[in-house]
Amino acid sequence: MNPGTNGARLPSGSRSRPVSSSSVPQKLVSAPVARLEGRVRAPGDKSISHRALMFGAVTVGETTIEGLLEGEDILSSAAALRLLGADVVRLGDGAWRVRGVGVGGFREPPDVLDMGNSGTSARLLSGLIASHAFTSFMTGDASLRRRPMLRVIEPLSRMGARFVSRDGGRLPMAVTGAPTMMPIEYRLPVASAQVKSAILLAGLNTPGETTVIEPEPTRDHTERMLEGFSAAVRTRALDDGARAITIVGQPELAGNRHIVVPGDPSSAAFAVVAAAVRPGSDVTVENVGINPTRAGLYETLREMGAALSFENRRVMGGETVADLRIRGGALKGIDVPPDRAPSMIDEYPVLAVAAAVAEGTTRMQGVAELRAKESDRLASVAAGLQANGVRFEIGADYLHVQGGAVPGGGLVATHLDHRIAMSFLVLGLAAQSPVAVDDGSPINTSFPGFADMMNDLGAKITNA
Repeated sequence: MNPGTNGARLPSGSRSRPVSSSSVPQKLVSAPVARLEGRVRAPGDKSISHRALMFGAVTVGETTIEGLLEGEDILSSAAALRLLGADVVRLGDGAWRVRGVGVGGFREPPDVLDMGNSGTSARLLSGLIASHAFTSFMTGDASLRRRPMLRVIEPLSRMGARFVSRDGGRLPMAVTGAPTMMPIEYRLPVASAQVKSAILLAGLNTPGETTVIEPEPTRDHTERMLEGFSAAVRTRALDDGARAITIVGQPELAGNRHIVVPGDPSSAAFAVVAAAVRPGSDVTVENVGINPTRAGLYETLREMGAALSFENRRVMGGETVADLRIRGGALKGIDVPPDRAPSMIDEYPVLAVAAAVAEGTTRMQGVAELRAKESDRLASVAAGLQANGVRFEIGADYLHVQGGAVPGGGLVATHLDHRIAMSFLVLGLAAQSPVAVDDGSPINTSFPGFADMMNDLGAKITNA
């Protein structure tokens, strides 16, 4: 392989000078450290936070939410729901109240629905508004406007909604809902929790039964939360190994619910990997959701030899959570099976960091979906590895990383992608020379306070 050819916190260590949280381009630098130590708390799960606001908005009654992630992506969902008629109010730190309008009760929004950088907001809200007989206009930032929406446009159009978008199904777009939607049975061409959720949410206000067939299990937060709001949802395994999820349309969702949002396993992944790649580290990330449809990274790290344990298991809001304790040590390269991709699709960038430090080659297969994220993450990861002297091989749906000593010293282009920024800041902690990212401001979309949390553990992440 040739580089670039194919390829309340508990402080434990000094904090570097504060990192600002501006939305303007912000170059950050991460310097090597010997070890990390301490306890931190993961921010609220982004997927569950989006759904808590959206489902609360279509109930009759009041939903209170505790531990909501207050990143920019979630605030985009909240703002859109207000424009659609729901009463969405922040009560305090992570505490929110939603007074819903009932299934089918949205009003025509008086302004454009700006989804910012949030693909989850855009795709799930497309499903919710597709069954309302008015026209909405939806846009997003430069990164979101490059992301494909055809994967939700196609099934929602079959149900009766109409879409006008830019070439390739990209934002901005207009969504005109159907007065009466048609239930469908739809087999996903690619496993995607966002597309599955968009169809199920459209099915909420559709008479009859709407069914989504997914070839491989994806995160099931939508199904779990719908059941928590008393919707009729059935899941069954099919003979070919696929899974069918059916929703019975036009229920009255039960209001007056209290939702506790667990910590986000995708956000916890950065501190976990950072500790895993620095021998002698001992870090605990508290309150992390360990839903089996989201736990692929942790299974993979264990196979690589990481000393990772789940402590204090309990159930919060229908989700299993635990405190993750990780002790740093030697890692080895492995072959990651492609069928694990749906359970860790957001974690491949930071897994590539672990692979860069591990002994031997780590082969990641079936990762083509990374090309449809906030950036072409497969290409972005490869470019970041190349900039820091890591050997790799890349293909249409695979990435092989040759591990060992990481020279570092590179500047990584984030392409407005928060996970690329955070992943390569983690790499800087284990490299021989500091690693810089050209713009860390997108981190605020999903993980406000990331740099401060990492610095509390002993990292050295600073403004350049």
